[in-house]
Formats: sequence, structure tokens, C-alpha cells
Amino acid sequence: MGTVSVIIPAAGAGTRFAAGRNKIFQTLAGREIFLRSVDVFAGRDDVCEILLVLSADDIETVAREYGAELASLGVALVTGGATRRESVRNALAQVSASASLVCVHDAVRPCVSRRDVDAVFAAAAETHAAILAAPIHGTIKQVSAAGRIERTVCREGLWQAQTPQVFGAALLREAYQRHTGPVTDDAQVVEAAGHPVTVVPGAPNNIKITTLADLALAEAILAARAG
Repeated sequence: MGTVSVIIPAAGAGTRFAAGRNKIFQTLAGREIFLRSVDVFAGRDDVCEILLVLSADDIETVAREYGAELASLGVALVTGGATRRESVRNALAQVSASASLVCVHDAVRPCVSRRDVDAVFAAAAETHAAILAAPIHGTIKQVSAAGRIERTVCREGLWQAQTPQVFGAALLREAYQRHTGPVTDDAQVVEAAGHPVTVVPGAPNNIKITTLADLALAEAILAARAG
């Protein structure tokens, strides 16, 4: 029986995408982005449940248009909050008591490979806190609001966080109960609780779809993988 509960936050408005509705509904290679992210985890023997977190505006639409398919994939719907912190906390309240690990994965990061999911699951089973991340290779500039370079940032030791991010269920619940500030990812919450987080090298093509250009890139990634 699976012991990993998967939380897929999808309650953001996706305003940078400029598509007129939540970007999770955009199609990627003929299938909605959020469904492709669900597909990553559906059917895995180590997953006991998938919790899809949606805004109050979207949850009725998803239940009506995709409810039957999501039920067949073992997906339950959770109403999110105004912030990522609130959304994840709402989902944590619904996590099964049988889950020993909780995996949080962005709904708009549908290109992660099974190999990388396997690797981060294995690391979290050993350390209770692990995330995918990729080292930063380019030159990093700190830029002012006026568009001028203020300084060049040393990139040594800098990594860009990805998802999935996987933690012991009790650890993540306690960390979120204690955390009160803004949240950009779940590792930040666990770090603030004083628990070390292991980094598992992830692939550069595990992109987060934020703009239309990202969508085109994701199409190319999936096409190359299929080929």
C-alpha cells in the first residue's frame, strides 16, 4: 500500500499567463496542464492519495467537467486559500493518517520525469525532507526597479528549487503550524522549523509554466520525450 500523499496546489490565479482564466486549464499536447501533473503520480504504487487544491472559483468547474476522470485517478479536491501557505495547510488537514510522507508538486510543472520523482521520494524516505533542485549556471544580476544592474551575485552554491518537494507528514504539519510568514515553497517552511532539507539534482527541463513561452517549451520537451 502506498504511503505518500501528494498535494498539487493549483489555486493561484496565474495572472502572468494573461490567458483570461487559470493557466492550469491550458492544454499541453492535447491535455490540460493540471491533468498532466496529476498523471505524474496517478497509478504509482507508493502513492496513497492525490489532493488537488483549487480556488473556490475553479473547484466547481473542475468537479463538473473533470470529476469522473479525477475520481478514477484517485484524486480528491480541496478548496485552497488566498495564499499558498493557506492552500497547503488546507490540504494537510485532509492528508490520510496512513501517509508517512507528503509530496507537494506544482500543478504547472508537468514535465518532471518519473526517474526524478523516484529519486526525491527515495531521498525523503531516508532524510524526511528532500526536494528537487537544479544548480544555477548563468551569471546572476541584481537589478533595480529602474532596470539598472546593482551588483553581480556570486552563483557558487546557488540552486533553483523545483518540485516535487517531499517531507515527513508529521514534520510538514508541525512546520506549517509554526510558520506565520509568506511562503514561496514548502522547503522554506521546513527550513524555518530548523530541519535540514536534502537537495536531489533535478533536470533543467522540469520547468514551471508561467508564460505562453513556457507552454511552447513544455510542448517541445514532451514531444522530444515521446520521440
